[in-house]
Amino acid sequence: MLTELSMKNFKSWKQIEKMRVAPITGLFGTNSSGKTSILQLLLMLKQTVDSSDRSQVLEFGDERSSVNLGSFRDVIHSHEKPGQLDFSIRWGLADRLTIRDPESNTNTLFFAEDLGFSCSLGESGSDRLAVNRFSYDLAHHRFTISRKGTTGAKYELASDDGDFRFVRSQGRAWPLPSPVKFYGFPDQVYAYYQNAGFLAQLQLEFESLFKHMYYLGPLREFPQRHYAWKGSEPADMGRRGERVVDALLAAGQRGPYISPGYKKKHQTLEERIANWLKKLGLIHDFAVERIADGSNLYQVKVQQTPNSPQVLITDVGFGVSQILPVLVLCYYVPEGSTILLEQPEIHLHPSVQSGLADVFIDAIKNRSIQIVVESHSEHLLRRLQRRIAEEEIKTADISLYFCEAATERGSVLTQLDLDLFGNITNWPKDFFGDEFGDMAAMTKAAMERKKGQPA
Repeated sequence: MLTELSMKNFKSWKQIEKMRVAPITGLFGTNSSGKTSILQLLLMLKQTVDSSDRSQVLEFGDERSSVNLGSFRDVIHSHEKPGQLDFSIRWGLADRLTIRDPESNTNTLFFAEDLGFSCSLGESGSDRLAVNRFSYDLAHHRFTISRKGTTGAKYELASDDGDFRFVRSQGRAWPLPSPVKFYGFPDQVYAYYQNAGFLAQLQLEFESLFKHMYYLGPLREFPQRHYAWKGSEPADMGRRGERVVDALLAAGQRGPYISPGYKKKHQTLEERIANWLKKLGLIHDFAVERIADGSNLYQVKVQQTPNSPQVLITDVGFGVSQILPVLVLCYYVPEGSTILLEQPEIHLHPSVQSGLADVFIDAIKNRSIQIVVESHSEHLLRRLQRRIAEEEIKTADISLYFCEAATERGSVLTQLDLDLFGNITNWPKDFFGDEFGDMAAMTKAAMERKKGQPA
């Protein structure tokens, strides 16, 4: 689970320094203020981890990707040349990481419950993207691979820990080649050094973090009258929620695996989703049914009230199909995953937007899910504040930020200070528009109109 994020020179951000990432992290602000760019950095890193091209330093994406960022020059703040991009993250581990001493069967070199990673990228002499350096941090130890000189593809490995040093294997001290992508040690590390085998574990932990990161975009698929399922088990919902029915059907084979709370009976994914749709006031009942025996075609049916007939999801309000991928994603992905959501409140009634906060709280409590949400919803924010006051969630489990539009210094990130009663003590000006100004203007206009009316 992510705990901290820093970056320099990414899109509208000149710098973000040690942004705390909590189980629920909310990004609010005006349009084009840089909210989405924070998610885009993480998505770019995930795309690179998932890419099969080991020589591609960063995968900027295309029209089929979760995010399409163009080129390195496009993502560099102010399109500076030569560009340099720096970022770092810290994350907690699901299980304690123990590094054994390769020269001993009993000694432990290091152990850690969280890891840090930092990276600096720039343009090489041939205008190609190159890794200047990257480091892994664990338990006050840092292991770094860095480029020798400003050009070329020769690298060296170093440890910042005075109690540990890498031991070269016998033979000529060849320099290391370029890293794998932006985070991977070249294969030669393990041949050139006698005690560097543990570096592969750090790299695997980094890949695991991003392989358990999922994304749902703001624009979702229209509901369909029929869905074909060929038995697939999708990794996620797709960026537009297009695989939501596949996920529901695949999860049905797992049986009841979702805990709705302490000492409560486990539910299937379909039961949990139906429960939430009812609790949010959208429908009374929900089911995914096969059209006929032996068919691979399915229909999503809903019942709006206890006394109304079942109808297809295409024949009810648009909100049900729009919230469905959000709900399913929260309960479908493996426990401990990180979910990135863009404007999940789109097309939803204000009361349902408020209810989303309760969905998120339930997911982090009962499934240890982390949710990073970019939103414009005042209703979602107000419900989070209320749940803090009611002690349904701790302030330590929430980080809220306000992003302000770019200035000469770039976009500005302000962490919102929450007290124990859910109050935000440092409200930015016009956080959700100038509500007081609108009321004052309306009152003034009404008074002026009354003055002009005959007695």
